[in-house]
Amino acid sequence: MEAGSSLLPEASCFTHGHVRIWSTAAIYNAANPSSTELRQLASMSYHSGTIHTVRFSSSGKFLASGADDKIVCVYTLDLNAPPHAATFGTNEAPPVENWRIFRRLIGHDNDVQDLGWSYDSSILVSVGLDSKVVVWSGHTFEKLKTISAHQSHVKGLTFDPANKYFATASDDRTVKIFRFTPPGPNSSAHDQTNNFMLEKTISAPFVASPLTTYFRRCSWSPDGNHIAAANAVNGPVSSVAIINRGSWDGDIHLIGHEGPVEVCAFSPRLFSKHPIEGLPRGANGQLSSNLVTVIACAGQDKALSVWITSNPRPLLITQELAVKSISDLAWSPDGKNLFVTSLDGSITTVVFEEGELGHGVSMEENEKALAKFGGGRRGAGMVEGPEGLLLEDRSREGEIRGVEGRMGALMGDITGTTAPPSNGDVQPTRPNNLATNGISSTRNDQTGSHDEPKQLDNKDPHAEKLERLKQRVTITKDGKKRIAPLLVSSSATGESSLPRTQLMASMSNAAGTVNDGPKTILDLSKPFDGLPKGGLAALLLGNKRKLAPSEGDDEGHLPKKIALASQHGATPILLNTLTGLTPANNKASDSGQTPTPEFIRPAVVNPSLLTSQVRLAVPRVRAHVISGVSDKVDQGTQTQSSTEAGLNGLPVPAGHADTVFEARNPTGPSPTGRQEDHEPARLAVTRSGQPLWQDFLPKSVLLLTGSPHFWAAACEDGTLYTWTPAGRRMINALVLESQPVIIESKDSWLLCVTAVGMCYVWDVNNLSAPHPPVSLAPILDIAAHSLQAHPTKAPAVTSARLNSEGRIVVTLTNGDGYAYSPSMFAWQRLSEVWWAVGSQYWNTADSSVGNLSSSVKQTERHQATANVSAGIIPYLERQTTNETLVRGKAYFLQRLVKQLLPREGFEGFESSVSIAHLENRVAAAMMLGAREEFKMYLYMYAKRLGAEGLKSKVEELLGGLLGSIYEDPLAAELQSTDPIPPPKDRNWENPTRRLCGWPRKELLKGVVLILGKHRDLQRITVPYSKVLKITEDGMDEDYAMDT
Repeated sequence: MEAGSSLLPEASCFTHGHVRIWSTAAIYNAANPSSTELRQLASMSYHSGTIHTVRFSSSGKFLASGADDKIVCVYTLDLNAPPHAATFGTNEAPPVENWRIFRRLIGHDNDVQDLGWSYDSSILVSVGLDSKVVVWSGHTFEKLKTISAHQSHVKGLTFDPANKYFATASDDRTVKIFRFTPPGPNSSAHDQTNNFMLEKTISAPFVASPLTTYFRRCSWSPDGNHIAAANAVNGPVSSVAIINRGSWDGDIHLIGHEGPVEVCAFSPRLFSKHPIEGLPRGANGQLSSNLVTVIACAGQDKALSVWITSNPRPLLITQELAVKSISDLAWSPDGKNLFVTSLDGSITTVVFEEGELGHGVSMEENEKALAKFGGGRRGAGMVEGPEGLLLEDRSREGEIRGVEGRMGALMGDITGTTAPPSNGDVQPTRPNNLATNGISSTRNDQTGSHDEPKQLDNKDPHAEKLERLKQRVTITKDGKKRIAPLLVSSSATGESSLPRTQLMASMSNAAGTVNDGPKTILDLSKPFDGLPKGGLAALLLGNKRKLAPSEGDDEGHLPKKIALASQHGATPILLNTLTGLTPANNKASDSGQTPTPEFIRPAVVNPSLLTSQVRLAVPRVRAHVISGVSDKVDQGTQTQSSTEAGLNGLPVPAGHADTVFEARNPTGPSPTGRQEDHEPARLAVTRSGQPLWQDFLPKSVLLLTGSPHFWAAACEDGTLYTWTPAGRRMINALVLESQPVIIESKDSWLLCVTAVGMCYVWDVNNLSAPHPPVSLAPILDIAAHSLQAHPTKAPAVTSARLNSEGRIVVTLTNGDGYAYSPSMFAWQRLSEVWWAVGSQYWNTADSSVGNLSSSVKQTERHQATANVSAGIIPYLERQTTNETLVRGKAYFLQRLVKQLLPREGFEGFESSVSIAHLENRVAAAMMLGAREEFKMYLYMYAKRLGAEGLKSKVEELLGGLLGSIYEDPLAAELQSTDPIPPPKDRNWENPTRRLCGWPRKELLKGVVLILGKHRDLQRITVPYSKVLKITEDGMDEDYAMDT
């Protein structure tokens, strides 16, 4: 049962399967004989069994009921006039209001015992005797998640008024606290996989609680500080346990009932002992005096008790209030009336006089009390005029388009939306910027002719193959012929329709949608071990080899010893030999002079290595070094890195490379007998097995790299050579201070990292460098280790790469990812473990970069730079996740985060870190010039700001996007169709009309449409919508967004 106000009447349920809506005003005036108001407003009979619970949503739009027919019914009020006649064959009064069923939710296997709506009505949760907790979307009523955390019947549910947790009570004698993030209107079950996680299990007050109660209805206090849990025990006495928020413990029990307490309910209002008009207020406007809460308890003893937190004894106790056990309690919204239902079918109304419970305070005081827990529920707000309603409609249109696009993708419909025909001509349209048969749809028609469009071949390339597989005949062992079964995907593409891991480059895809909802932090409760049991040897040779026969072990004691050692989780060290596995023997440490390996030559120690604070490992001299470049992939993409070439001196094929660059170093003894005299290194370039050119170098080659523009080789004496694709030497040998350890190429750019941590970048074509050499020392924790007297092990460099503008991108073994900014002459950290454990938007399993559709028609000059730095940020975050899981470094960080969340002062921790992570992504995309990622992250950031209601950040963001496009007349010289040099539009204050390659007007319009649905922000967004003429012209197809 749930009570309402004069606008929301009371609902009650009875054992004969009817839900009845009552008028509270008529009940209050029952003592007035002249009152003619009807008490019953409506009656619904959609259940086939006993109804156990009914709950109004917080918004008042829906009413939900649960019964023992395993069904949850959701009703909504139809504004049309109800039928004037009652149902035929019944003595029901004609309905006053027209309540109709909206959804029937099927998800339980047994009776539904309790229901609950979140305080923002975003989710509906149902619990039942099947031990399940089912979470439904409050927008679409799709089942989001089924939680099977309890071991017995679940009989109670309550929601945190700060909208952070909900609690369930079960016959397994526990109360479980679940943390959740309110899902969005378009959220699906897959989006909520990591949502609704178990936070705490409370069992101490319920160890000996009886199992004879039919309900365990608990309640959360309106200030969010306490949970009142029914059916607790204090020794042999039944009680109500008061559980403290955050620590989830408590030593307070409400004792006064003779039988088990089945239901308790906090009043929704806070009360004060004195009238609030004369009470002093603090600096934040909150009442300085202590406010109190009121709670009502009832159960099997048919008694009702009302408690107030300022008194250790109950305010009142009424005995024999009903004939049978009391089943539910509900307060009126003003906290002055209490409705009591019983299993005997009666409803009792308790009316408190003014001041009897105290002096009620306004709901604003509730919001202020909840603010310290990150609450602050935002209501619908007032509309800022008709322009606000129009802007809200435009924003909803974008969301509907996003849902339709997502459903079309799930159902295998990859075709674009078809524009309505004009003038009777039906013309099929394609999504913007998609290529058909290798021709871009944005190409201008130079001839101006109006030829008939050619018929396109829409045959599925996989259909013929699927047909052959369907009819494949196999012969069984007994000689019979059978057609082999085949699982065919519903999308008819031969690919799984389930989400898959992907790291896609930035490209156009009009049918894609952006999955930018917040994600829960990774579960790193256990360190990740990437190797199987038995280590690397088991990974290569398998772990099912037999033990080798050993001398003196005829009775087979060795396998028993190994099995005994493996009982407690230990892994015996075994050696793989030709005859089988043998136990490893203890070996004494080597003494005396250690022989020098053949691949290391005596050399003079470089002085730069002695004085440098950074020392990187130098690659050994290998007999064969190989690198390749493929003509079928993007320019500058290497199919085989020089650091991956050759194991133990054996050559490795360069994958599917079209052109192979290889170097062969001398391996034999010196022809003259002197160590300094040795054969030169031979270098050769071959294409498809045919030699193109050959050259020789006096020193052995350490590393190779290449691109379609040049080839480069690094030698052991610290020199670097470059050649043109035809083998002509481009420049003299570049002499470096130490040996190169990493060389990479991208287009015409060449990167070299030396053993002392210096990074060199050259534009080989123009014989120039974008910046002076830069050291890796700042990103190798040099600031933390510089005060120590001895050398300290620092994070290792796992990769060093270039983007198409010559920016250095480095990843380390600690999970951090960096990029060097030539304009600021400093390293910038783009990815780190902190975001992985603290941000709700950390998501590397479903990269949405490839799901963006460019809404601006680009020229050929713009297309040439459209994919600058595309995919770098997802790549860095994926590297962070891999290093975090493999090395287990985030385990302790996540433990720290989990301990901080319940503490006072850290209520907004997750929200703050998530917003900071999005801001970090936006800044990184702008610095790198990743235009597609910048737009996606900007829209995600705008959505989160709108959801949090951060007015100051929203106003600053819109002002930064607007720039001076409507103020500075000089900006007209830079039209939106003119290509802008990359560095000029990479900051918010730039005077151009573009921002990170996008027209400012388009980005501003997209952000205003995203924020338009939030009424509390319309005072800020409506003026921008007027300037952009969004509400006047409507939604233009060029600015259609997938939200």
